[in-house]
Amino acid sequence: MKIRDIGERALIDRLTKLLPHDIVLGAGEDDCAVLDYGDEYLLITTDMLHQSTDFPDEMAPWQMGWMSVAVSLSDIAAMGGRPFATVAALGLPDDVEIAFVEGIVKGMNACAKKFDIPIVGGDTDEHDELTIVCTILGSVKKDELLRRKGAQKGDLVCVTGELGTAEAGLRALKMDIQPNVKHALTKKLFEPQPRVNEAIALATSDAATSMMDISDGLALSLHDLNKANNIGFLIYGDKLPVLDETKVISTGLDLPLYGAGDFELLFTIKPNALERARKACQFTVIGEVTSGDILVKKDDVTEKIEAKGYEHFR
Repeated sequence: MKIRDIGERALIDRLTKLLPHDIVLGAGEDDCAVLDYGDEYLLITTDMLHQSTDFPDEMAPWQMGWMSVAVSLSDIAAMGGRPFATVAALGLPDDVEIAFVEGIVKGMNACAKKFDIPIVGGDTDEHDELTIVCTILGSVKKDELLRRKGAQKGDLVCVTGELGTAEAGLRALKMDIQPNVKHALTKKLFEPQPRVNEAIALATSDAATSMMDISDGLALSLHDLNKANNIGFLIYGDKLPVLDETKVISTGLDLPLYGAGDFELLFTIKPNALERARKACQFTVIGEVTSGDILVKKDDVTEKIEAKGYEHFR
C-alpha cells in the first residue's frame, strides 16, 4: 500500500499510534501539541512548505517567507494561544541567488514582527528544492485552551473572515480577468493573515466551545470536528461569507465549502454567549451543531457536505 492510497489524514492516524501519548495533547490530536508547563500550557507546532507544491511561480520571495510563518501562527491561534518564539529551517539549492534568500527571510521576519514574536534561530541545509520549515512556540492559560473537542448540539457554527478566497486566487492565476480582481484574490492567497488576535480574544471571552483553523477547507474541517465530537452540522449556504471578487471566479458553494488556503478560524459558540463573542472579534454565524449528518442548506435544498478539500499525497 502506498501513501497516495490513504492520504495525509489516514497516514497521520497510523503514525501517531507509534508515538507516546503521555502528554496533554500529542501528535495528530489537534492543531498543536500541548505540554503542561506549570501555570500554563506550552503549544508547539511545525509546518513544512515546498517550492513545487506551496509556492506558485507568481509569488515573490517576501511572500514565501510571510506564508511560511503565517501557516504555523494559524495553528497556535486555533487553540487560543499566544505565540512567543519561532525557529526556521531553510533547505536551499546551491544555485539560489542570495538576494532571493534574503527576501524570504525579510518576509518571515515581517510576519513574525506583526505578532511580536522573534525568530530566534534555525538551520540551513542544501536541498533539491526550496523547502521552509517553521516551528512556533506559544502558550495559553489552562482554562483558556481551545480544542477541536468540545462542540455540543445546539452550538452555533462560526467563521472569521471570508471563505474560498485563496482557492479563487489560485484559479485566478490562470485566468484573464480584471487586474484589480486578480490582485485582491492573489494577495489573500500569497499573504494569509493568521487570526491570532481574534483567537486570543475568543479564548478569554469563554464563549467558544471548540475551534480549529480551516487551512484545508471548510468541508474537511467540519469533518475533523465531527470526528473529534461525534456531532453533525447544518450549514446555511446563503450565510457563507464570500468576497465579491471571489464571485467573479465562481458563484456556487464549491469555493467556500471546499477551497483551501484561507487560514481562517472555524469555531462553535454557546448560543447564549453570542453577544459576548461579538465583543471579542468579528465573525459570521454560518450554521448550527446537530446530532445528524454534515449538511448544507441553500434555497430549500439540503445536501451532504463531502469530506474533500486540500490533502497532501492526493
